[in-house]
Amino acid sequence: MHVVIVGSGIAGLTAAIRASARHDVTLVTKGALADAATSHAQGGIAVALGADDTVALHAADTHVAAAGSADARAVEVLCSDGPARVRDLLALGVPFDRTDDPASLDRYGDDLARGREAAHGRWRVVHAAGDATGAAIEQTLIRALHRQHVTILERTCLTGLVVRDGTVVGIDVLDLLGEPRRIDADAVVLASGGAGHLYRETTNPLVATGDGAAAAWRAGAVLADLEFMQFHPTRLAVSGGGLVSEAVRGEGAVLRDARGRRFMPDVHPDAELAPRDVVARGIAAAMRDGGQVFLDATGLDPDFLVARFPGLTRATRAAGFDWTREGVPVAPAAHYFMGGIATDAEGRTSIPGLLAIGEAACTGVHGANRLASNSLLEGLVFAVRAADAVDAARPGLLRLRGDATFPVTTVRDEAAAIRASRQCRPGGPDHRDPQAHVRQTVQTVMTDRVGLLRDAGGLAAARREFAALAVDVPRTVLEHEDRALLDLARLVARAAEARTESRGAHARTDHPDTDPGAPASTGWVAVRSSVSDPVPEEALA
Repeated sequence: MHVVIVGSGIAGLTAAIRASARHDVTLVTKGALADAATSHAQGGIAVALGADDTVALHAADTHVAAAGSADARAVEVLCSDGPARVRDLLALGVPFDRTDDPASLDRYGDDLARGREAAHGRWRVVHAAGDATGAAIEQTLIRALHRQHVTILERTCLTGLVVRDGTVVGIDVLDLLGEPRRIDADAVVLASGGAGHLYRETTNPLVATGDGAAAAWRAGAVLADLEFMQFHPTRLAVSGGGLVSEAVRGEGAVLRDARGRRFMPDVHPDAELAPRDVVARGIAAAMRDGGQVFLDATGLDPDFLVARFPGLTRATRAAGFDWTREGVPVAPAAHYFMGGIATDAEGRTSIPGLLAIGEAACTGVHGANRLASNSLLEGLVFAVRAADAVDAARPGLLRLRGDATFPVTTVRDEAAAIRASRQCRPGGPDHRDPQAHVRQTVQTVMTDRVGLLRDAGGLAAARREFAALAVDVPRTVLEHEDRALLDLARLVARAAEARTESRGAHARTDHPDTDPGAPASTGWVAVRSSVSDPVPEEALA
């Protein structure tokens, strides 16, 4: 079989290495191999390897963080397969940090250094190079990939899926020279990452524009849980500032408001180590009340802080701060898309021939809010399962979650209503915002109206504003990215409007409570005359 894998983070690289033992594999990635979100991951991988830990405890923490919305089967797979998959990384040579502390050796039964992050009941987050775990894993996997017989196409952008007789049979791309090209495949695995650039502020790299999820949507795949975007609580709040790992708070750093008051103990019993959605909203509230919020690590030993977090020490110094002596300003930022292409535990989607893994996929394992440091583990675990299941991807259709409470909404063409609404806008019915402003408008509207806090009025306004935008005939990589972001923005706003409750990362100020009768997960699929037809833009608005 010829297997085409799109994406070069932990999921794509792992799947390519695994599948290449039995198949002809082509790996396509939009940037260079290392230009993936994995390279930016700081904290580590959560895994129940220690003598004091169990799969059941890890699973329980995952369910709590997910606001009770995670798929039980997916969580079981993640946590039970996790130890073997991390041992695979050890065998490949990932340089996980070690300790010679006798108490740790006695407690855990091995010499792996561990951190603790939000909503974890155990110190189970293994890490490398202090705060550069993702980069260490990425480079190790790239070296392993080069030892396999895999065709690698860098700087090649996915623009669409090729569907024939209801089955995915290849992909369309823009190649290194910007020329359109078609790549035939017996199976396609989308490992193309998330969509953090739906928002103005994100911890994601530039490549995270939702290309895979949008292409799957246009091909007729079911997408799920689109209202759930996780905002990481602590991005360094300076121009160009990046993620400040949750592991810093796990080691004892605290959050203080502009008056120097530690406020998170008033928000949640776990204070700074509450689930991410809780901490992010707590920070946002403190910022509304009085300006900046600061991460205060001055209570930690300075030598320990610098040794444990060398990358963050460099980043804070570059921003003009000495975090061994002063707090650093932080703010929430879009971080991880719990939604994506609906899959089962083997990565199979609702379309034969198409699989999805990593952040592009939605297995249900994260529910309404991802547990810290479960993302690298998810990419690793489900990549192996998808690579092993690729032979069976063509003949069968996914039974979504096997859960009768998983409703799928069919999105119909609303072109007539949108055309009528455009009559009321300056410029008449043919008015469009200039294409150059599509991304800026999407990011502004998503941040202001579909962000940490949402309400009916803002969501309705967002849908109207997205209806006025169009990317008519994308020809460049940037235009294809803009189309993907616009497609997903429309869907996220619609899904958020439909969920009239608050759950995990989805917080409605007009519906602040969780509705126990609401479905934990919801799916969305486009209707068209033929599965190979493109989805009209108006159908998404």
